[in-house]
Amino acid sequence: MARPDDPSREEAGFRWQVGVWDGISDLYVREIDNRFQPVIERLINRAALRPGERVLDLGAGTGAVALRAAPLVAPHGSVLAVDPSPAMLARAEQRSRALAQGQIRFVEGRGEAIPAETASLDVALASLSLMYAIDRAAVARELGRVLRPGGRLVAAVWAGPEQCDIVRFQAAAGRFAPMPPVQGVGPGALADPMPFLAQLAAAGIAATVESELLSFTFPDFATAWEVLAGVTTASLARERRAEAQAAVQAEMWAEPNQPRQFQNRTRFIAGRR
Repeated sequence: MARPDDPSREEAGFRWQVGVWDGISDLYVREIDNRFQPVIERLINRAALRPGERVLDLGAGTGAVALRAAPLVAPHGSVLAVDPSPAMLARAEQRSRALAQGQIRFVEGRGEAIPAETASLDVALASLSLMYAIDRAAVARELGRVLRPGGRLVAAVWAGPEQCDIVRFQAAAGRFAPMPPVQGVGPGALADPMPFLAQLAAAGIAATVESELLSFTFPDFATAWEVLAGVTTASLARERRAEAQAAVQAEMWAEPNQPRQFQNRTRFIAGRR
């Protein structure tokens, strides 16, 4: 559980995360969205969206899930895309306008206080976002509040570093990065999803977990470092950053100029209110 006793630390942690997301919004569109497509497709397939449904995309980022969901609920359905990062939402809105998908509404917000009316949504989607929630019990309560009776939840989270290369990479780099203001959040935070399932159950959502091994590829170590660790290690002194890169490369990349496939055990949480 990732809720600190000091509310000021929680706020500092939240602001720190927003700063990270704002800093990688362009990089996310260019390098990450396409690599996460296998996760998004499995998430959307499990959601079984239908025309006319009202959908929440929680932690919408640069809009990949919302853009995929919108045509499936058209013409009378809608998608509420919520994210705490203004820069991420701006990129998502740009993409939506380019595709003329007017049924998506983009709102700045977070899972602990979802900007939606009680029992107003048919489906809640959360693709690789719940791991970053600081107060996951509050998120569970909010999901229970905004979903109508019978409403569905589908979320994706990474497994732990021993089963998930992206988590292993970021954990290895994170050992050198400055300590974030709050602990217990990040890529591997829901490697064991059972405590969160208990929180969902307390909020009236009965959920189960399925796992799949999904993959993506980086062309070389330098690209992976820029995408997965560049922002979080940017404040390190040059020597310390070089030490971090060398350590991660030694652990994960035998041939740094060659491609490497990341194998990522992905857990899908599916439930119903």
